[in-house]
This record gives sequence, structure tokens and C-alpha cells, in this order.
Amino acid sequence: MEPLPRSPSPPVAPPRAGRLAALCRRHSVAALRMLMGLLFLYFGGMKLIPAASPAEEMAGRTMEAITFGLVPAAVSLPLLGVLEVLIGTGLVTGLLPRLTLTVFFVHMSGTFLALAVLAGEMWSDAGPFPTLPGQYVLKNLVLLAAGVVIAAQGVPDPAGPPPAAAAAPAPQREPRSGRRPGRVREEQPAAG
Repeated sequence: MEPLPRSPSPPVAPPRAGRLAALCRRHSVAALRMLMGLLFLYFGGMKLIPAASPAEEMAGRTMEAITFGLVPAAVSLPLLGVLEVLIGTGLVTGLLPRLTLTVFFVHMSGTFLALAVLAGEMWSDAGPFPTLPGQYVLKNLVLLAAGVVIAAQGVPDPAGPPPAAAAAPAPQREPRSGRRPGRVREEQPAAG
């Protein structure tokens, strides 16, 4: 029986690509958090300025529907704006991350309720296809995924570090003199 052919080794990335990948691993979640925070600051601020947000009518009708008319749009829009500004501030500054992410996830659940409470506006009559307002709501799935990534980054792994990483001793470097550690040089008798 012949041995199976060896699979080719994976291509080696050039050093510059490796450094770029390491830079992305180190800073990507922080960049995601900052950009998401800026987005919430911007869109929340728009809700605080009358007629500035193209989504304010939809947001107001959704809030009226889910509060059974107890909170009118004139009250809910500024509240949503302040809530989004607070979420954005928490994401940008990194202050109170658990509270910020909890409020974010509650806010996202309210956003997705629009797909049900305003179903006639969100879905096409031709089938299960979203209308333009429905697409506006569905794009929040990307924000939801970003929030999950940010939340997961802040939670330590309950299992701790992988066993191999925990058990592996730190590599020791050779001294630059060329001598090996632990070797003693024999003394040369002094000439004289």
C-alpha cells in the first residue's frame, strides 16, 4: 500500500502581512466599538433635532405601538435620541460597558419589533421581501453582530487560558556573548 501524498504546506504570509494581521487582531474590537459608538452618537443626535432623522416617523409609530399609545412620538423620539447618545458615549469612552451593552441589546430588541408591529410597512406584498423601511431595520443585524463581538471580547473565558499556553514555559534566549547559560569558563593562569 502506497502512502498518501503529503498535502502542500500552507503559504507563508510575507512579514508585512503578518504584522498587519497582528495589528488588526490587537485593535479591531476597539475600532469596532469606537465606530459603533460614533454611529450611535450621530443617529441619536439626529433624533434630538426635529425632522433631521429619516427614521423618526417609523420610530415614533413603533414606540406608540409597543407602549400601547401611552408614550406619544413627541416624547419617545427625544427619549430614543438621548438613549442612543448615551449608548454611543458608553461605547466610545468604554465607561460602564456592561450597562452600555445591556441598554444596547434592549434597544436593538425594540428596533426589531418594528418588523412585527409595522409589518404592513416593513414587508412587501409580493412575498417575504423587505420594503425600504424594512431594509433600514434589517441592517441593524450588523450592529447586533458587532455588539455581540464587543460583548464577547469583554467577558473573560471561564475556562481560563488553553492548557498548552498555560503549561508551556517561556522560551529563554541565549546570551549574546555566545556562551551558554550555566557553563563556567576555566581560568587561564596569569602569565608572569
